[in-house]
Amino acid sequence: MKAFVAGATGQTGRHIVAELIKRNIPVRALVRNLELAKQVLPSEVELVQGNVLFADTLSEAIADCDVLVCATGAKPSFNALEPYLVDYIGTKNLVKAAKSKNIKHFAIVSSLCVSKFLHPLNLFWLVLFWKKQAERYLQDSGLTYTIVRPGGLLNREKEGGLVLSGADTLFEGSIPRTKVAQVTVDALFEDNAKNKLVEIVVNADTPDRPIAELFATV
Repeated sequence: MKAFVAGATGQTGRHIVAELIKRNIPVRALVRNLELAKQVLPSEVELVQGNVLFADTLSEAIADCDVLVCATGAKPSFNALEPYLVDYIGTKNLVKAAKSKNIKHFAIVSSLCVSKFLHPLNLFWLVLFWKKQAERYLQDSGLTYTIVRPGGLLNREKEGGLVLSGADTLFEGSIPRTKVAQVTVDALFEDNAKNKLVEIVVNADTPDRPIAELFATV
């Protein structure tokens, strides 16, 4: 297995790359800023400079990878088109390239509450709305996929067990980025994760269970 990671230098993407490397999975990372990537990603990661908005370059960038993880996401900006371009058009471009390269599994990190149009986060240029449209495009693509919708992302660890549930069943809660990375990478290995959409948080009152077991319950 060789993994292609888009959004590799983002706060969650870095943890996904680290998790893949920890499991001895070769990684090719799509990055916009090579100098930043060299600073924040493990030295053994193969870097390719590019942008998900440049559709005609993505097939070549994916090259010989056979699984793809999308951890891209629009950053706060005064550009009203940012979520539409990054979260929707960028994901569509990745999906099309993945199909052309016969990618075996496409995992994407989305967000809790993407189905709630009136959610406050949609005040940020409809960021959740465009994530939802990207999910639908992936689901309709014919690719084998896993969609991971995490709760509020934490840059620290949190006591408790992982809660993994089906679509539109969790509407609050938080989760460490490290745990999001573990779930996303596990999805690439688990048959029970194929063509599933899961929502994830960590709950202090929930006993810890293997991620593989939790995928089987959804």
